[in-house]
Amino acid sequence: MSAHAVDRDLEDLAASARAALVREIDRSGAWDDDPVWRDAFAAVPRHLFVPYYYVGVAGGYERRWGQNPEPGARERWVRGAYADTPLATRLRDGDLVSSSSQPSLMAMMLVALEVKDGNRVLEIGAGTGYNAALLAHRLGDDGLVTTVDLEPEITESARQHLAAAGYHPAVVTGDGARGVPERAPFDRVIATCTLPSIPRAWLTQCRPGARILTPLATGLVALAVRDAGHAEGSFLHTPAYFVPLRGGTRAEPGAAHLGGLPRRARDHELFRFLLALTRGSLDPQEAYALWEREGQPQRERYGITVSGEHEWAWLDDPEGPYAWALPG
Repeated sequence: MSAHAVDRDLEDLAASARAALVREIDRSGAWDDDPVWRDAFAAVPRHLFVPYYYVGVAGGYERRWGQNPEPGARERWVRGAYADTPLATRLRDGDLVSSSSQPSLMAMMLVALEVKDGNRVLEIGAGTGYNAALLAHRLGDDGLVTTVDLEPEITESARQHLAAAGYHPAVVTGDGARGVPERAPFDRVIATCTLPSIPRAWLTQCRPGARILTPLATGLVALAVRDAGHAEGSFLHTPAYFVPLRGGTRAEPGAAHLGGLPRRARDHELFRFLLALTRGSLDPQEAYALWEREGQPQRERYGITVSGEHEWAWLDDPEGPYAWALPG
């Protein structure tokens, strides 16, 4: 079989796998509130953004790549590129430093971002470039989308992937915590990495009325920006685990010691969210007492407020009795 025929077979397989992924996300209901995203996921070829990725195997990772000389291996690469799972795309000393997020979670986040025609969007964490391509497809104008990452090799590969897929948003190398002031103002900011608090630079680069969606603790918080010094919003219902933002000056606190707590609390995903959100403000025993007293609250009851120099997490009410300062 000729190389051209092999390429055509892989492209046909990719198109079929992409259509299957779209049907799977359809069934999840992720874009029910904004079905325009269906067209973006149907059009943007994810496999071009993951020319190789790593799959966990006993004792480490196996590398799958599109140039493997073995046809069956190339087919596994294509099928895996369209699985509704996160893909590890960059490792350093055995640790994950970059990934392509689970597509259904990406769809849910893009819907929650509430993008409107003509919005200028800043993405923190370029990753493979796939999310920026979805945004550029949705907005129909590459100039409206900016993506930033600290690692030059990540931004360079994202730029190459985007060009191969026919998209040319602004790809910037820099510290995402500082935003991209030269491309401001923004109407929407979306982060694909987790942070301990909301960088003030994001607010100053937003228009009043902008929306910020970012992982924080083990959840996703959506903030409405009032002005350069004020933003507030609640967490979405879904859990979300992302690699930490690289750069900046803030370090994540160490792991909490959970000895003495009941196993059902230690292993409960919502309790671990509360621990992550209040780390440095509540010790685990205090967090457990609150969690039980308040009926094991769901994520939607928690929120974040930024006001001037102060930033805090809260339960039920920003001015209520349960509030915890976040690192500034």
